[in-house]
Amino acid sequence: MIRTLWILLVFAFLASCNQKDGAPDVSGIKVDLKTQHFEKDLFSPDSADLSIKLDRLQAAYPSFGENFFNTILNCDPRWPADTLRNYVQGFISAYQNVYDTAEVVFRDFKPYENDIRKGLQYVKYYFPEYRFPTRVITYIGPLDGYGDILTDDAIIVGLHHHLGKNYSLYRSGIVQETYPDYISRRFEPGTIGINCIRNIVLDLFPENMADKPLVQQMVEKGKRLYVMAKLLPQTEEYKLIGYTREQLEGAYKNEASIWNLFVQNNFLQSIDNNIIKNYVNEGPKTQELGEASPGNIGSFAGWQIVKKYMQKNPGKSLIELMRTDAETLFQEAKYKP
Repeated sequence: MIRTLWILLVFAFLASCNQKDGAPDVSGIKVDLKTQHFEKDLFSPDSADLSIKLDRLQAAYPSFGENFFNTILNCDPRWPADTLRNYVQGFISAYQNVYDTAEVVFRDFKPYENDIRKGLQYVKYYFPEYRFPTRVITYIGPLDGYGDILTDDAIIVGLHHHLGKNYSLYRSGIVQETYPDYISRRFEPGTIGINCIRNIVLDLFPENMADKPLVQQMVEKGKRLYVMAKLLPQTEEYKLIGYTREQLEGAYKNEASIWNLFVQNNFLQSIDNNIIKNYVNEGPKTQELGEASPGNIGSFAGWQIVKKYMQKNPGKSLIELMRTDAETLFQEAKYKP
């Protein structure tokens, strides 16, 4: 009897360790998810004429196939068949090395599929009415182009944006123009699940920031980060906001100084986009806070405001949080680090 009780206590302890910050147990929530690898079908050696192969891809991936060729590769639907064939063949030849690297990095995609599935279990728990796709489609596209996407019928994962931050081609000029170091350092395999859940959060709650003052935009960004933290409870905060670990530690250490930046300069109610973009958009740093500071510091501050508000309103659901007016939330939070 004592031995049985001890075993039960051990299992209870292990279960509590897995429920970080009081996260609900979602293990019983069923999520059907199937992964298709578009890049394997595109890059696989095939004796058939490429035109036939492209037709097969369009049939196998009826929605994504068209989007891939027309939007991701920028093929013109009016092109003659031989022009399209040559263009796609040129892409396949140029990106063979990228595909080969992805084959090594993602020899087993199952762990990343499981990451997505786990996030979707939390989505289903908190937002039971939301109907998310049940397919994951991986692909290889231009390095300076699209990455992870959410469509009506699939979660799309651009493997070319997850080959590891030290992948040599990320340092090329054409990629750096679109994805400089402070962005491409996030091009890790482990950010697949984060990006997929972020896209779902933005689908649930599209951002509409036009003409809103800075503090409201900060709060709206903070709301979405708060929701992401609930949907990915085992993920460290710095990964959710896109900082390095050191940057986030520095932000918490200097939280009062960050807030004073907005208060002392009377930025909070500013509607000047030239000011706003410096604090809620991606950037290498926040100029006023020094070289080691991260960009997007307004989103960090907004996140802390939302945390403060939710501490005062512990019974409020995520849906209720997202429906709360940003200015009202800010006033009621009475945030002052």
